[in-house]
Amino acid sequence: MLGQSMNPVRILSQESSEEKGENARLSSFLGAIFITDLMKTTLGPAGMDKILQSISHPDEVNVTNDGATILKSLTVDNPAARVLIDISKTQDDEVGDGTTSVCVFTGELLREGEMLLKQHIHPQTVISGWRKASAAALKRLEEIAEDNSENLEKFREDLENIAKTTLSSKLLHHDKSYFTKLAVDAILRLKGKSNLDAIHIIKKSGGSLRDSFLDEGFILEKRFGVGQPKRLENAKILIANTPMDTDKVKIFGAKLKTSSVEMVADVETAERERMREKCRKIAAHGINCFINRQLIYNLPEEYFTEHGISSIEHADFEGIERLALVLGGDIVSSFNNPKDVKLGTCDVIEEIMIGEDRVLRFSGVALGEACTIVLRGGSSHMLDEAERSLHDALCVVLTTVQEKRVVCGGGCSEIEMAAAVDELAKATAGKEALAMEAYARALRAIPTIIADNGGYDSAELVTKLRAAHASGDLHAGLDMAQGCIGNMKALGVAESFRVEHQVVVSASEAAEMLMRVDDIVKAPPRPRDEGHH
Repeated sequence: MLGQSMNPVRILSQESSEEKGENARLSSFLGAIFITDLMKTTLGPAGMDKILQSISHPDEVNVTNDGATILKSLTVDNPAARVLIDISKTQDDEVGDGTTSVCVFTGELLREGEMLLKQHIHPQTVISGWRKASAAALKRLEEIAEDNSENLEKFREDLENIAKTTLSSKLLHHDKSYFTKLAVDAILRLKGKSNLDAIHIIKKSGGSLRDSFLDEGFILEKRFGVGQPKRLENAKILIANTPMDTDKVKIFGAKLKTSSVEMVADVETAERERMREKCRKIAAHGINCFINRQLIYNLPEEYFTEHGISSIEHADFEGIERLALVLGGDIVSSFNNPKDVKLGTCDVIEEIMIGEDRVLRFSGVALGEACTIVLRGGSSHMLDEAERSLHDALCVVLTTVQEKRVVCGGGCSEIEMAAAVDELAKATAGKEALAMEAYARALRAIPTIIADNGGYDSAELVTKLRAAHASGDLHAGLDMAQGCIGNMKALGVAESFRVEHQVVVSASEAAEMLMRVDDIVKAPPRPRDEGHH
């Protein structure tokens, strides 16, 4: 029996596949490094844009260099690439900016990790070295962070510098000082609250980006009903989501058979009466403005006009939810108990013109911090990208208002962290020291890529930068306008401490997770048994 050759035993099903050890690691690293190479050209103030075109909707084209937007639109099969996309999404949700940096840093760590594995260093040794390195890097980051929140003027300057740095790598970089002011003003109106919903962004084609402006209060892209005044003061507003078009029988599949026309007239009269009764209930709330999510037909509109109530119909749902938040009212759908309903209030509602369109502006709203940013621009692609850029700037400024520390940008903090990791590596015996050196190289890759994207000689600039930091110049960084080393403090290139911190933490965790992989099993879903349902 033993002499006969045994057939190999198949455990996994026919379509399943398995990659082990070295192969598994390689394929997962390759996926991550591919995504990094795709993303790294968008990093920094001289980053390039990508055109994203949907195959199912060829007319939909996005031109963007926002890391999260590019990664969201990629459909990938590789598990490591998926991990990268997830961490950039987390970065976007957590702090709003740094999505490209976190992706690039993870990719560079894995590139270094691959070299270490080729030297037959065990993955666990690499991970333990990286953990100590990231702790040293974060400690150094905390040491160089500054907090100017005591001095309001200085703090506002910090916020403006951070917004400027964020915008300098985006579409809005030509008008960055203008949009920086918009973003900082909008966030400071929130008075420390973290409710970004109170800042409403509207896009209107036409004009140039410089025609964008910040308006106090809330702007709704609707108009008052026919024959109603275009301006309303001391508004008491009922916000509703209810059908106001019951001019017909609305019972599914109902039929009316009558032998005479009078009967039809009676049914119509009864319906009108029901509608009037509903309008009376609404008017009983003591309001002078009624906003409905659904359409308002002619009959109720006439009733409201006669009774001095202005009505706004078909406010889109997102608009009406924001409106309820800003005006401090409830969204109502039944009108029997006026006492229980919380009405919205504002000082003035008036129609204004933006470009060609008439819109309604609510000023003096209950939520004092609410405001609207109106973006103007040549084309819809331009406006979409401007909105994404502005959203990043708003998120970063908001993050900094909550976590007040700032660090210098332009590759300055990365070089400092790398230097701290190198110091630790010198004092460490054993193979972990190699992992730490690799970690420091990955950190230095970020300023290298920023310089490369600007078309400068990165090797020369980064070595100069290291030398400057070694000789004690803590604020030295890349001056991308001149292509040389500059003082980041004087140039006003600042980053939020929280963004930098999150980049290092997320990237280290993701790289560590992929480093542990030694087996990839791909199993198809179990086929459905068509015969039995």
